[in-house]
Amino acid sequence: MSKHLIGLTLIDAPHSALNNAGTEASQATENIVAVKKLQKGRDTYPYVSGQAWRNWWRTTLDQEFDDWNSSPIEREKKIAFTAADPVTYDDDDVFGYMRAQSEMQGKKKVNVTVTRLSPLKCSPLISIEPQTPTNDFGVMARQEGDPVPYEHQFYACVLQGIFSLDLNAVGTFSDINRTGYKNIAASYVQTIHDAGGTQDADNLSWVLPKEIRLRRCQHTLEALPLLSGGAKLTSHLTDVTPKLIILSVLDGGNHPFMNLMVEEDGAGKLSLPALREVIEDYADRFCDAIYIGRRSGFMDELNEELNDLASGDNLPCEIVYDSPNKIIAQLTQKLETHIGDSP
Repeated sequence: MSKHLIGLTLIDAPHSALNNAGTEASQATENIVAVKKLQKGRDTYPYVSGQAWRNWWRTTLDQEFDDWNSSPIEREKKIAFTAADPVTYDDDDVFGYMRAQSEMQGKKKVNVTVTRLSPLKCSPLISIEPQTPTNDFGVMARQEGDPVPYEHQFYACVLQGIFSLDLNAVGTFSDINRTGYKNIAASYVQTIHDAGGTQDADNLSWVLPKEIRLRRCQHTLEALPLLSGGAKLTSHLTDVTPKLIILSVLDGGNHPFMNLMVEEDGAGKLSLPALREVIEDYADRFCDAIYIGRRSGFMDELNEELNDLASGDNLPCEIVYDSPNKIIAQLTQKLETHIGDSP
């Protein structure tokens, strides 16, 4: 099985409009900028799309890490794509790509489409409890003549998201002629050779050296406490770093942390009985401790129970409880033990 770094994260959005859906008709102002939201029965839940969250992540990696090399964007008519070069560009490796291209095979020009499923997968960020966005009325009145009215929405909620990073997939590429498996063209193999890559004798995949794969995995995790982004930041500045995060390394692609947040009487909360059940049920699949990080001032009511959980000896896995930055730093240092050497 493939080892996956898995995580659940909560982002506090107390006065936010982090991802907008565009304009909606409004009798009062003719238009309104609406936030993204979904309906569950009669209840409304604001959310941030997975694409937006990934964009914050990708941008943070590019801005915060000097040795992170981001792929240039090219555009042809109505399509845009990256270089599809996962050796040169770290984000092509971690975030995946799709690009139609051609190459010469003998005297014949052959169309070759390469695709790479992103090793980093994430959900949308969705409010843990129902929340009806507020319509905020404003006017542009600095010009001569009548004021120009406008309206926009914002919300106060806690957003939950889950993510998974396939540690075995980072820096590993296939040239099998099969949908989803043709990550590289045959002519690209020499580029991998030049970067020190080797071929796995078992599955014929091409693998980059361990130090490259480890650096990319570590930086992807290290970016979380540095995340920034979102819409309407000039008037609704929101810190989008994790305020509560649960991390571990799991053997396999399941995500048992998915249902730890529950809704009771219209309010969202972390279910510690659900967390205990997950730890016990997947004890033989966890490859590391369970790391729990919580920012002081956020869900302080959990502090005593989480301390008891970490100091107890009645669970089959070690529990590490500290601030989000500290537990992320600890697990970052442990990733080397979960990433194998090149064949």
